Amino acid sequence: MKIAEIIETLEKISPTVYQEDYDNCGLIIGKSDWNCTGILCSLDATEDVMLEAKAKGYNLVVAHHPIIFSGLKKINGKNYVEEAVIAAIKNDIAVYAIHTNLDNVIDGVNNKIADALGLINRKILLPKQDQLMKLFTFVPVEYGEKIKAALFEAGGGNIGNYSECSFSVEGTGNFKAGQNSESFVGEIGKRHHEKELKIEVIFPAYLQNKLVEALIAVHPYEEVAYDVVALANNFDKIGSGLMAELPEPVDEAVLLAQIKAAFGLQAIKHTNLLGKKVKKVAVCGGAGSFLIGKAVAAGADIFITSDVKYHEFFDANGKMVIADIGHWESEQFTIDLLVGVLKANFPTFAVLKSEVRTNPVQYFL
Repeated sequence: MKIAEIIETLEKISPTVYQEDYDNCGLIIGKSDWNCTGILCSLDATEDVMLEAKAKGYNLVVAHHPIIFSGLKKINGKNYVEEAVIAAIKNDIAVYAIHTNLDNVIDGVNNKIADALGLINRKILLPKQDQLMKLFTFVPVEYGEKIKAALFEAGGGNIGNYSECSFSVEGTGNFKAGQNSESFVGEIGKRHHEKELKIEVIFPAYLQNKLVEALIAVHPYEEVAYDVVALANNFDKIGSGLMAELPEPVDEAVLLAQIKAAFGLQAIKHTNLLGKKVKKVAVCGGAGSFLIGKAVAAGADIFITSDVKYHEFFDANGKMVIADIGHWESEQFTIDLLVGVLKANFPTFAVLKSEVRTNPVQYFL
């Protein structure tokens, strides 16, 4: 199996176009046309993880955090990034990062946090904008189903929990074929009227070329009439953080104890407890303080995240509890997510969870 096949699968569930501007997702080290000898999934791509992959005979590390965020001018082993890069290159190990693009899909990192706490009624806390488009096209009536099938196959027509969504209306199109045309219907030099369907399909913006290519490939006309427009609608499956609910309200201290047990925590940094029941829960794996205001506005009783700075705790403003559970701790189940996706798609292939605990933060008790 080629590494390219594994990348294709990962990018179906979490396209790299959904990463944040500062991020560096995708294949960072190695070549996609290499034969893959096995996949090791980890949170971080450190030197120890590379050596573990080598010991297991695996040549692909799929990590949540990119080992390289910005350009390297020298690679001489002066820090952990350069040591990891040297180890990967020396041992022909490819490194693929799936970071904020996996944070930003509804079934990604934050969904695993919600799973650990048994949360229900999950939705994106801060949906991304400018991620949806709509395609309009005009086809002979008898070709309507064939065209729709091609657009659905290319990834169009998905809205929430529904697939193969489209709208069609019948009308009359007219055109006059020129001298050098090879018209599907009508006569050269004469205006022709044809019963047509106008078909509308919504799709994620990054699939535009794929949908247009699919349309042109099956459309019978020599010149295919279509329009593509950007939509202002929020994409409720893509964005930052997650808003959810507990099945039943619980005391704040009870929930904190549940969080501590579920994530194997030694301690939780949190704001003052408010002495009320908790029902609405906001979560964001990794550094999520940029969502504090959004969580308050959404009516969250508690916001579970990490890397909150001292002054940012004040932003709870007595309206909710902020619980900082640690960066590694909040994202630890991401490894299980990656292993699960890869095993489901490649059930006979070697996929393992790294045994290296990469968390650099320790606690003295």
